[in-house]
Amino acid sequence: MTSWFDTARFGMFVHWSHCSQQGVELSWPLVGGAFTTPYTRAMPVEQYHASAATFDPRRYDPGEWARMAKRAGMTYAVFTTKHHDGYAMYDTETSDYGVMHSPYGRDIFRGFVDAMRAEGIRIGVYFSLIDWHHTDYPATTDADQPYVFGKWKQPQPEAWARFTGVMFAQIRELLTNYGKIDVIWFDGGWERSTVQWRSKELEAMIRELQPTILINDRLPGVGDYVTPEQFVPAQPAPGPWETCLTINETWGYCPADRDFKSARKIIHTLCEVAGKGGNLLLNVGPMADGGLQPEFTERLAVIEGWMARNGESIVGTTPGLEPWQHYGPSTQRDGRVYVHLLSRPYDAISVRGVRTKRVKAVTALSNGTTLAFTTRTSLIDQFLNPDPLGEITIAVPEASIDANATVIAIDFADKPLP
Repeated sequence: MTSWFDTARFGMFVHWSHCSQQGVELSWPLVGGAFTTPYTRAMPVEQYHASAATFDPRRYDPGEWARMAKRAGMTYAVFTTKHHDGYAMYDTETSDYGVMHSPYGRDIFRGFVDAMRAEGIRIGVYFSLIDWHHTDYPATTDADQPYVFGKWKQPQPEAWARFTGVMFAQIRELLTNYGKIDVIWFDGGWERSTVQWRSKELEAMIRELQPTILINDRLPGVGDYVTPEQFVPAQPAPGPWETCLTINETWGYCPADRDFKSARKIIHTLCEVAGKGGNLLLNVGPMADGGLQPEFTERLAVIEGWMARNGESIVGTTPGLEPWQHYGPSTQRDGRVYVHLLSRPYDAISVRGVRTKRVKAVTALSNGTTLAFTTRTSLIDQFLNPDPLGEITIAVPEASIDANATVIAIDFADKPLP
């Protein structure tokens, strides 16, 4: 696959539902939590669903979210239109369990789409195949707690046919009523088989409605790219990939979760993901009133500042050096290699195995300072090889060190790598 996604590098993920009023993780309290959601506590099913009747996020300002995403260098945004709890954050004719039947009474996803598009940000739809609210799925009850992976209630054939009809209709709405959709981000596929989900039939409908859309790998048997969750793989996937990551430990708004990653840690993760040719989908979980936690906006502001200085080393790049050539992540584009220093250098840094005679200049990207460098090759290559491979040694003065991650740009006259 060759598409915009191959070099998108940075996106925004939004997990939001009525349960933000209760300060609990989306959906998982219905089944007593799971090991993947450490801050989730069990609660009665009726108590969880009760906050649907009072959802009224009057501070919701998708324009501000979009501007924030744009300033941070994000190129696409994925919104949770329906999580496992079945609550629709968009205008659907298939159910009255959704935002259109709340006190807010407006299509939240519509506002999100329009705002992101206005900033030139591509649109992604998150849609959970699971629906723990729908009676034909079947719905989850208190007796189903705790959740045990692999032991799921199986529906009757007639009920399942009705449910998949609703599911197809919901996906058709999302891919018909909101213009061009760039990504559909499925989740929850683990509870049923490829045959039960009617995966191939569903894929055919999706591609008919949105011919250029990308489908992630969580609809069993289908997938244009893979989605590791909450970690960066040691070795990149052979094809397109994206890691989704929370700023703290929960996806939805959970005030009890104070385990926030630092802005520096997120920037380092972004550098590492880009250096491995992947994309980072960074999650925010809005509060009940539609605002974002100060801890989120503070970190996004730091990322914004770093990306303003160094963003060209992330978005639109391809992987750079091999691990043996430099001890940190790197990227490249158009004859320029970007070396990311994730710790302060004790001395000069070295880059090995490059065409040393092609080096034109070395620059600290954040402030544009030209850096002194020397090159070295074998003695024989110095005299007999007009285009030898060798080592660059670069001095990095204190004034050129970025507080979060220093990026060194190496410009080459021609292709820099063998």
